[in-house]
Amino acid sequence: MAKIKTIRDVEVRDKRVLVRVDFNVPLDENGKVSDNTRIISALPSITYLLDAGAKVILASHLGRPKGQMNPEFSLKPAAEELAVQLDKPVQFAEDCVGPDVEAAVNFLQLGSVLLLENVRFYSEETSNGREFARQLGALADVYVNDAFGTAHRAHASTAGITEFVDTCVCGFLIERELAFLGEKTSDPVRPFTVILGGAKVSEKINVIDRLLEKADTLLIGGAMAYTFALANGIRVGDSLSEPDKIQVAREALKKAKEKQVRFLLPVDTVITNSLDFGSRSVGGIEVIEGDIPDGWEGVDIGPKTTELYRQVVAESGTVLWNGPMGVFEIDDCAKGTFAVADAVGANQNAISIIGGGDSVKAIKSSGNAEKVSFISTGGGASLNFLEGKELPGVTALDTIDS
Repeated sequence: MAKIKTIRDVEVRDKRVLVRVDFNVPLDENGKVSDNTRIISALPSITYLLDAGAKVILASHLGRPKGQMNPEFSLKPAAEELAVQLDKPVQFAEDCVGPDVEAAVNFLQLGSVLLLENVRFYSEETSNGREFARQLGALADVYVNDAFGTAHRAHASTAGITEFVDTCVCGFLIERELAFLGEKTSDPVRPFTVILGGAKVSEKINVIDRLLEKADTLLIGGAMAYTFALANGIRVGDSLSEPDKIQVAREALKKAKEKQVRFLLPVDTVITNSLDFGSRSVGGIEVIEGDIPDGWEGVDIGPKTTELYRQVVAESGTVLWNGPMGVFEIDDCAKGTFAVADAVGANQNAISIIGGGDSVKAIKSSGNAEKVSFISTGGGASLNFLEGKELPGVTALDTIDS
């Protein structure tokens, strides 16, 4: 992949710079931002541009308003939180295109910031409408994509806009995402250990296939471990599994053997005879090795597996983690996930990469967020990139040789 130009590579002084950020943040019952992680992640690019004397225009989506103006999905709370983080005023536009927005951009002072209203208030955003993309492009001399979480979508504000702006580069957040998920997994410090969890083999099989070309060890947890158990002839009781993917699992195990990659599956499992996710409760809990009886389901890796995985992580030079080891939202089923999080955080000699999704929640909840090398802001984008798929929001940008 050709190296993408960043904001360091272009002149931004006195320019209108439109930055696609990911301010798709949760709001509390009072309409205030309840988790500002994504806003914090965008600050390095924003402050760089402000210090460089640019007019900074920010575009983002929030939620799924389905192409309708809906105050519930307004970005105004994000503007208020950004103002707190920047310690300076942030102007807010009540729309994202049109004459009023163009006027607001024209009146914007150098070194000032304007946040546009939710781009998904227009259905043309997600359909990549050409006219909508042109209107967004008319607001900018330079376009910056720093929203990795939406880079796998060919939307108007992530891809279509680049047709209408001459200079299109990435921000520091996307630069770091590409470096850690790309370069540091393509040429890793060894041993390279990949920890994969989550519910479905079908959702991760392409990632598994790709990483079997690079990894030294794969550690499998979560419900997808039960599909691999079925592939090995082990009964899984009422555990969440994909019987129709048994052959896919067998092929992955075969490839691992051919590539001489250690493919470790749980040797013991925490099981329950009753799981109520709504009330976050379970019935009886046991630890079992081998077959899981009918009427019981696996909800976490067991203590022997936890210790085995901990030892592997401790000896690793690079660790990539995507997906929990069990139903970590319930305390009785969370020990394996949090033990893995502790193990990743404890290995300060390794490059540790948290590949988006629920792993991010786990690493933060366990208090290990500050101990790892990198936490990806992408969910689907992270998986797509690890699979080797092109990300439209990245491939649309200028490259060093272009």
